[in-house]
Amino acid sequence: MTMTLDMAPVFAACEESGLRLGLGGAPLGNLFAAVSDAEARALVDAAWADGCRTFDTAPHYGHGLSERRLGDALRGHPRDAYVLSSKVGRLLRPDANAARAQHGYVDILPFNQAWDFSAAGTRRSVEDSLQRLGLPRLDVVYVHDPDAASHGERAPAVLRQLLDETLPALREMKHEGLIRAIGLGTNDVDVVLQVLREAGLDVLMLAGRYSLLDHSALPALLPQCAARGVRIALGGVFNSGILATGARGGTASFNYAPAAREWLERTARIEAVCAAHGVPLRAAALQFPLAHQAVDIVMLGARKVAEWADAVAMMQHIIPAAFWADLRAQGLLPPDAPTP
Repeated sequence: MTMTLDMAPVFAACEESGLRLGLGGAPLGNLFAAVSDAEARALVDAAWADGCRTFDTAPHYGHGLSERRLGDALRGHPRDAYVLSSKVGRLLRPDANAARAQHGYVDILPFNQAWDFSAAGTRRSVEDSLQRLGLPRLDVVYVHDPDAASHGERAPAVLRQLLDETLPALREMKHEGLIRAIGLGTNDVDVVLQVLREAGLDVLMLAGRYSLLDHSALPALLPQCAARGVRIALGGVFNSGILATGARGGTASFNYAPAAREWLERTARIEAVCAAHGVPLRAAALQFPLAHQAVDIVMLGARKVAEWADAVAMMQHIIPAAFWADLRAQGLLPPDAPTP
């Protein structure tokens, strides 16, 4: 199957099954816990065997480890058969004394990260990623984490540089054929809205802000993306754990931190509706956001083959309309949130 980004949707659904499920590469970079090379390869091979044709990675993920592993696994497949994305905004600088655990990743490669949204840094980042991947082009490049949470008081300057240097550099590389689509990769709704006021985007990787639990992208961002043709790949649909495990007696994680009481209580109420209708929480979390017209695909940050296989099963689980109606009636879904 030949993929071109002139097609809609931008991202490739799983062949034959049509599942709108892609593989996110953060765990391949040893996020929180080490994954062996063999386990990483087995995961990518299993996803491919199930028809997955959309893959995402970033220099940030294990300081290049995710890119190396994903490139090794994909290089034997026809390049036009899949959609591959990586990110810019962080450069990797070699350092023999670099800590082996940084930014939540363990057993990483011997590099330190440096923020760089300059035009020169953006080009170097893309070329470095292609070197690590061992591939001649990227289909999608996202500007990674240009938000206030990452940059604090420097956020306005980062935004200005993104508009004045990063995006123009990416457009030049798009013209050259090194990349095919340009977007942002972020978990911040506001920064995307700010960029869209001044610039066009092809795609968006949005993490955690449109899920069964967090609907913050729904009022303003998703309608804008739909109107402007910005296609969305959603990450973090489990909100870093709580929508996979449930409230779990108050010990669940929400957005990479212990969940606050309001999220625990809301999740417990959703779990009660799931139990009443015989719907696995994971199935509802995976299927819900795909009902919005701006969303093309869900990117799953699986760590093991079993996690990927479970997600495939959950995507195929039949959910009755009464389940979604019950959630809405109990105020657990916004009135204007589309449902499958």
